[in-house]
Amino acid sequence: MADQTHVLFVEDDDVIREATQLALERDGFAVTAMPDGLSGLEAFRADRPDIALLDVMVPGLDGVSLCRRIRDESTVPVIMLSARADSIDVVLGLEAGADDYVTKPFDGAVLVARIRAVLRRFGHAGGSSQARADADPVTGGALAFGDLEIDTEGMEVRRAGQPVALTPTEMRLLLEFSSAPGTVLSRDKLLERVWDYGWGGDTRVVDVHVQRLRQKIGQDRIETVRGFGYKLKA
Repeated sequence: MADQTHVLFVEDDDVIREATQLALERDGFAVTAMPDGLSGLEAFRADRPDIALLDVMVPGLDGVSLCRRIRDESTVPVIMLSARADSIDVVLGLEAGADDYVTKPFDGAVLVARIRAVLRRFGHAGGSSQARADADPVTGGALAFGDLEIDTEGMEVRRAGQPVALTPTEMRLLLEFSSAPGTVLSRDKLLERVWDYGWGGDTRVVDVHVQRLRQKIGQDRIETVRGFGYKLKA
């Protein structure tokens, strides 16, 4: 397992859990599969996986609550699985700290592609057990925007001198904005650069992460340009 990417998969449907586990293992992943949120939390704390796949509707501790508990302890990437693409559960999962979501029923190849995309941007070349930001799009040095300071080499952010804790996805998003301050970045462009989507994606992922980032670095630091996207105020 040390040479493989370790996936924690929490799903209460026996058929889906077993079939997905087999599919992921065929693609070279090591999988710990759990039927409910509480056992999933115990497995996360015991095994410290490289990525977590959490179904929204699992018993004991639902997927959104489990994601929130994981995010309190770790920046490990989290993908939520939801049966309804238009459900509020999707937004709740992203607001709880999930990095992406996949709608059920899903194609195994699509799920693997999304997992690999998340792992690439978190810096997992193979079986690395530590989630970290991928290569940053800003080359070296420290940047300052008002009371916001970004150390692009140390991957640290401070606001008014106080450290700001960002997830790797939030850090990548901020680095994209800071690489072109004052330039409007469309949601599709951010999906491509931050989420590594070579295909169309749900722009709610961008909107919720921008919202979370604003809460941490200042609500007025990132401006919405209606009909176009977002920009970082220089």
